[in-house]
Amino acid sequence: MSLSASRKNVPQDYVIEQVMKNFVCRTLWSEGRPCLEYTSEEQLREIETYVQRQFDWDLYDVFFTAVPTLDEE
Repeated sequence: MSLSASRKNVPQDYVIEQVMKNFVCRTLWSEGRPCLEYTSEEQLREIETYVQRQFDWDLYDVFFTAVPTLDEE
């Protein structure tokens, strides 16, 4: 079994947990689906690359959608 194939067996919850552990971002939940809240476009690209390289998943297979953090007023 190749490394990529074995990574496909990693649960979605674990991938989300690792993203939250390694990046300053949040998971929001909408109708039971995880949504990524990121701080910048650069961070979003870094998270996409991390998920692809570490788990062989597309970011949008893990998160339903991704939204930028809103500025606090």
